[in-house]
Amino acid sequence: MEVAPAPEGWKEKCAVVGVYGHPEAANLVYLGLYALQHRGQESSGIASSDGETLYLERGMGLVAEVFTPERLARLRGTMAIGHNRYSTTGESAIINAQPFMVNYRHGNLAVVHNGNLINAHQIKKYLEDSGSIFQSNMDTEVIVHLVARSHQGSFIEALVEALKQVRGAYSLIFLREKEMIAVRDPWGFRPLVLGKLKEGYVAASETCALDLIEAEFIREVKPGEIVTIDDSGLHSFSPLPQEKAAYCIFEFIYFARPDSFIFDQDVYSIRKEFGRQLARESTVDADMVVAVPDSGMVAAMGFSEEAGIPMEMGLIRNHYVGRTFIEPKQSIRHFGVKVKLNPVREVLRNKRVVVIDDSIVRGTTSRKIVKMLRQAGAKEVHFRVSSPPITHPCFYGIDTPTRRELIASTHTVEEIRKYLTADTLQYLSMEGMIRCTGHSMEDHPFCLACFSGNYPARFPRHPLTLPGI
Repeated sequence: MEVAPAPEGWKEKCAVVGVYGHPEAANLVYLGLYALQHRGQESSGIASSDGETLYLERGMGLVAEVFTPERLARLRGTMAIGHNRYSTTGESAIINAQPFMVNYRHGNLAVVHNGNLINAHQIKKYLEDSGSIFQSNMDTEVIVHLVARSHQGSFIEALVEALKQVRGAYSLIFLREKEMIAVRDPWGFRPLVLGKLKEGYVAASETCALDLIEAEFIREVKPGEIVTIDDSGLHSFSPLPQEKAAYCIFEFIYFARPDSFIFDQDVYSIRKEFGRQLARESTVDADMVVAVPDSGMVAAMGFSEEAGIPMEMGLIRNHYVGRTFIEPKQSIRHFGVKVKLNPVREVLRNKRVVVIDDSIVRGTTSRKIVKMLRQAGAKEVHFRVSSPPITHPCFYGIDTPTRRELIASTHTVEEIRKYLTADTLQYLSMEGMIRCTGHSMEDHPFCLACFSGNYPARFPRHPLTLPGI
């Protein structure tokens, strides 16, 4: 078996789920991870607590591959946290699968993390120089080390001290013997929502996880907020320094499921409005609109409605492509794309096609799609993108190519069009994208670093000083 070629687009972020105070906590976390499988397919794990002991099960692969009934039965207790991983730091290996669990002088502690710490390497070096031994390559472990070495009197005080040392994106859920803690970074890069069950509470990356387990959405964890849940209920405080909000706009463009509600807005409506705005900005005379499934589907619906051009299923996606498949020994052109997408020749033959995708990263897959449509008989192929050109990598929890690999960082739109061999190419404007969210360029709460290079959380340029070092 050979590993399937990596997608040319951006890899999903991780998913986190936590359930407190329910007799089937681990089973509900399992279902929540199922709903959030789109955020990571590399590994999956769950830790639970029965009030005295923490239990851990994790493995490489999809949720359904990792968790057998026997493994779930071992996750006892009324509290549990879970994680789906797509690596942004650390290699793809079981040692980097989460939850990450340790036993230290204040008891057992498990944690799951969605995001990326931009100063983790610097902190890790200092900790190792002072004698710390790391078990993994995850930036998440840095937080655990900072908590463990703190001299503060309580866990929460130690956690606050640790979080004040790190910079970057983190939506975290911690599990101790008798409590669950949810935390979001001061910029709010990654989504994290709270829900209420008839018995207990839920924290999760997206509301689609709440929907599956029939939890009522309460609200989002606020940027810089720490929420503790124990037998006395839910408690909130915000001890971290305030920053200007910087929600990841790519959650709306691609990452979040369309049926989720994050950043206080409905993903489906905004994604569809991206398509409508794209149609307003880029008129084209064509016979049909075709989405690149599945991520381009909702934007394509909006484009079709606004432009008055019918939408057809010109590309069919194979939803059963796993993490690996057997490559043919003799070369098949565009095999990596063709195993996932196939054109419908009868629909495309002699037609002028507008193809809608959410983004172009390196451009290699988009080029193959254009050629595939032409080979299927399309007379014209007009490429439309429901986001602006990506010119800079992300450092806040998405595994992105380097800047020189991003085609829009070194090529004009016309040069990209020629590379794709499309008849025309147009992106959604930055102003149009922000307008679709109900904000202006002056007052929006989003991180646009991948389009502008303006990074909200800057890399530290001063010498590192940590308590106890």
